[in-house]
Amino acid sequence: MLSAVCVGETMAMLTPAQAVPLHMASELHCGIGGAESNVAMGLAAMGLETHWVSRVGHDGFGTRILNDLRDHGVGVTGVEVDADRPTGLYVKVPAQESDPDGGSSVLYYRQGSAASAMGPDTLSNPAVSSLLDNASLIHLSGITAALSPDCLSLLEELLTAPRDGRLISFDVNWRAALWAGQDRAVLQRLANLADVVLVGKDEAEHAFGTTDEAELRRLMPEPGVLVIKNEAISAIALDKAGTREEVPALSVAVVEPVGAGDSFAAGYLSGLLYGLGQKESLRRGHVAAACTLTVHGDRGPLPPADELAAILDSSDDAWAAIHVEDGHFNTTRSVTP
Repeated sequence: MLSAVCVGETMAMLTPAQAVPLHMASELHCGIGGAESNVAMGLAAMGLETHWVSRVGHDGFGTRILNDLRDHGVGVTGVEVDADRPTGLYVKVPAQESDPDGGSSVLYYRQGSAASAMGPDTLSNPAVSSLLDNASLIHLSGITAALSPDCLSLLEELLTAPRDGRLISFDVNWRAALWAGQDRAVLQRLANLADVVLVGKDEAEHAFGTTDEAELRRLMPEPGVLVIKNEAISAIALDKAGTREEVPALSVAVVEPVGAGDSFAAGYLSGLLYGLGQKESLRRGHVAAACTLTVHGDRGPLPPADELAAILDSSDDAWAAIHVEDGHFNTTRSVTP
């Protein structure tokens, strides 16, 4: 059976229960958030056996994270519980009506977290090594590299180990606050060790100093495929042989963008694991991202299997006519068969 292992930090997330500034909030909603666990839940929703490897604190937030992941069908046998270090925490402040262009903001409290203590020793955990040995895909991100020197060493060890038929994907996931005062060249080095690299065009300027796809491919010549997410316009796959595939994004009534990139990654990577081509895999990514963009929170439910299959198999004209709102996929104009 195909299986995926996602490695990285997940934090507890607090956000005002109403869309008010943090200093005016009397209630905070508790959830969880983490790029790699978002991808894990997305892959599980796509029907893959999926596991998450990380560390959490011996606290209520850590328990909440483990329970949520189990509830979404993600295995957590590779998670270590730290009796001394806390689970990381972040506070998400919603966008304000008084500043509609300001977007939401995030406050991180993750320094010294349990997950920041991950390192090469994590791989000596028998549960972790067993999961990795049997994985079809190992998914990593640039976030982990910035958490601590030990976390960076963990990624380096994973990326330089013999593949033995496994695929390793690396999502750049640029976070400016994490890389302040650090050498961003690390990201290029790590990306070049992966088989599949995903990066948003908006992230590429910060992480690699360019948004030009030819230059990005020159900077990262080693991965089998480089996927550039061109915001609401399209997604582009550039393989090592020079083949380029571009699939336009779906028309979406955006509610909140948080988590959409992780959903895209899960959709795209699931396509690769199922042996689909680049076009079909990119479409799966767009559909998963659209489901998340149209709901509050980091993940949106996928359409029923028969509806999903029909969407993915639609003609190019029919694809261009799809509009997504409140998680529903509708045709916005008549299409000639």
